[in-house]
Amino acid sequence: MKNTGDEYFDSQEFIDLLAQYEKAVQNNEPVFLDADELAEIADYYQMTDRPTEAKSAIQLALSLSPGAIAPLTYCIHEALYCGDTKKAWQLLDQITERDEPDYIYDRGEIMIVEGSTDEADAYFLEEFKNVPPEESQDYVVDVANIYSDYGVSDKALEWMQRAKPENTPQFKELMARTLFGLGKYQDSQRLWNELIEHDPFQKRYWNALATTQFMNEDYSGSIESSEYAIAIDPDDPEGIVAKANALYRLGNYEKALEYYRRYLQQVPDDEFAILHESTCLINTGQNDEALQRLQQAVQVAPPDSPYLADIYQEIAFAYSEKGNPDEAINYLDMTNTLECDHLQVCVVKGHVMLQAGRVNEAQEYFRQAVVSSDEPQQTLLRIIVSLYDNHYLEGSYEMMHRYFQLAGENSNEGYAYMALICHDLRRHEEYLRYLKKACACNPKECQMVLGHLFPKDIDPENYYSYVQERLKQ
Repeated sequence: MKNTGDEYFDSQEFIDLLAQYEKAVQNNEPVFLDADELAEIADYYQMTDRPTEAKSAIQLALSLSPGAIAPLTYCIHEALYCGDTKKAWQLLDQITERDEPDYIYDRGEIMIVEGSTDEADAYFLEEFKNVPPEESQDYVVDVANIYSDYGVSDKALEWMQRAKPENTPQFKELMARTLFGLGKYQDSQRLWNELIEHDPFQKRYWNALATTQFMNEDYSGSIESSEYAIAIDPDDPEGIVAKANALYRLGNYEKALEYYRRYLQQVPDDEFAILHESTCLINTGQNDEALQRLQQAVQVAPPDSPYLADIYQEIAFAYSEKGNPDEAINYLDMTNTLECDHLQVCVVKGHVMLQAGRVNEAQEYFRQAVVSSDEPQQTLLRIIVSLYDNHYLEGSYEMMHRYFQLAGENSNEGYAYMALICHDLRRHEEYLRYLKKACACNPKECQMVLGHLFPKDIDPENYYSYVQERLKQ
């Protein structure tokens, strides 16, 4: 039986229940379980990616107890996952146990998925008036959980503040997830560490910590945490892909490729992972294989995938590298009907033309991007990066001066790029001047743009002083 990381599903009580069910099914014997127990088994099968078995268990539960709330709640969640709120309302009407809290939760969830969060909150508050005092803590925590699950973290925090603080793993975990959703990564990380101290063999905690560290840009810490999750369960896809993502951000493409492939062995149709696997292939010089995998990503990605535009852009880069700019433009045109950064796509089209030596066409795409932009200085900076990447050093140098005029004196962006350009042009005095400015006003940009020029143990704030010390030697 797979280690799920869920306390109940990994308990001996559930293991025995599942064994009883599976033995009866295997021997074609009657199943002596109630609807709640069968719904739990369906949840387990769904969690462990066994949808056929989950469907069988839930159908059996509904045949035994047609109006039971547990299996109908399962079906409502399935409908909501597919965005079918009409079906969810129909299923809600079939519930006979309308005095149960789960009925309230189901109704509120449907409202949230429909986008009626304020109405759902008013409904939850109205029903709260009828909750007995001894059940109020459970109610407010359950509602907070619902909001947290749907990413409505501000509402989750509001309901958490109605609860009495508990020093329990469940309460801490909910608060950690809520704080994460609000972008308070340091506070969330502190709680995950406390949970790990309480239960160091809970892989769910390690994976959550890894994700929090990743969002806080602590990629080395994220790798370490994901390794603990993988040590607990070597086949855990969440831990494997967390490590892959952090390795990718550190630019360790060969190792990241290894972990993306391990993950894709278990989740082969994840277009996000295929996209990043392909980017790793491109960065390790395996363009033909990358192009094949990107085409597969297009095939498996749903039409509303948020990664489809990125996939088309990567295909365009691959064709551009193969010397086929027209095919690259064709794929970039496929983003026209997608929700994405169309200005970025326009800049990429200019980049493709520039790489092909078709300068006039590149200039036209770049002009369109700047004219259409609400933040022309940001668009101009993207164009400068394209010029630099295509080895137009003098052009990028001249455009950086235009960028600084447009951005104004209060801007703290672009200095690291100018330092890099001056470094490559061997304009040493200017390199030092812009490096000093970059270190003082934007260390993050400094590390991203100039980090490859310095030892890894040097903080970006100290790049300028490091160079000064080297000059004295």
